[in-house]
Amino acid sequence: MSTAATASGAAPAAPASPVRRPGLLRTAWRFHRTKIGVVLAGAVLLVAVAGPFLSPFSPTEMAGMPNSAAADGTLFGTDEVGRDVFSRFLHGGYTLVTIAVASALAGVAVGAVLGIVAGYLRNWADELIMRTNDMLLAFPQLVLALLLLSILGPQVWLLVTIIALSHANRVARVTREATLKVVEQDFVKSAEAIGVPRWRIMAAEILPNITSPLLVELGLRITYSVGTIATLSFLGMGLQPPQADWGLMINEGRTAITIQPWAVVLPVTAVAVLTIGANLITDGLSRASIGIDRGVEK
Repeated sequence: MSTAATASGAAPAAPASPVRRPGLLRTAWRFHRTKIGVVLAGAVLLVAVAGPFLSPFSPTEMAGMPNSAAADGTLFGTDEVGRDVFSRFLHGGYTLVTIAVASALAGVAVGAVLGIVAGYLRNWADELIMRTNDMLLAFPQLVLALLLLSILGPQVWLLVTIIALSHANRVARVTREATLKVVEQDFVKSAEAIGVPRWRIMAAEILPNITSPLLVELGLRITYSVGTIATLSFLGMGLQPPQADWGLMINEGRTAITIQPWAVVLPVTAVAVLTIGANLITDGLSRASIGIDRGVEK
């Protein structure tokens, strides 16, 4: 303590504390689009999860005459074989959402590992991973899925695997670019200087610092998964009858849409609302990520 400070009776100034910025999720929640997206996507997810417990009929139970708009005990009538449209709608979302989330999580996990390895090592492994990604990106996602499903047959595990792999190569490219920015930071150089193993640097230093783009990618991949699964089911290469699935409902109900439109309107509306909600959430995360990277409070 200096003599001047003692004489004046003033205490020494405390060291300035670092400015703490809110995290990605808290920053994203400040955007109105994020809140709207959570409400929309949450409503559809609630229907998908709670629907099977609330349905008045089994998804395969006959409830009346085929394509009846006013069958007794039904809210939206029956489908082309006499099953309750509302009950099939309530059961159809759970499988779609489960497969979509599982595919997106697996794709992001695999893509993140590949991208971090490629961006950090920057040697022959980088060339091998990225050139393989380039070859896979040359095949349209939907065409490749149709080809493999037609050869091996429509099975749930195969559906998840195909969609996850189609996501992984795209996520790997984004992750690699994010990793290239992090590896030049001082904390990574310091970890290398003291001999920290490479795998630990990638897991403990790089991965936590690229979670923002990974969360954005996860939201995008869930959206794409929902659309892909619904499309494959509509084309007859997804879930098979008599299972309840929104994409399958659209395919089954399209021939009688003028007589019984609810069999198509309900699943189409649910898929559209879920997609819009997920896109709004992803956009909010993206804007929050940009704000955090620039050090800008939103």
